[in-house]
Amino acid sequence: MNKQDLLLLIEQKRRELIQTAMRNGLNSASAIKYSQELDSLLNEYNRLYESRLTLNRQA
Repeated sequence: MNKQDLLLLIEQKRRELIQTAMRNGLNSASAIKYSQELDSLLNEYNRLYESRLTLNRQA
């Protein structure tokens, strides 16, 4: 998955989380599920970004 695709998924999941939280509350099971999915996507993005940063420092 490329960086742009990952950023699009992050933005989509963020929107889903906001909509669900507004409808059902931040502590609802569905909001927590979307929050965890967003966390996973953000962690993946950070891992990719950090690995590229490390490679750039070594060059």
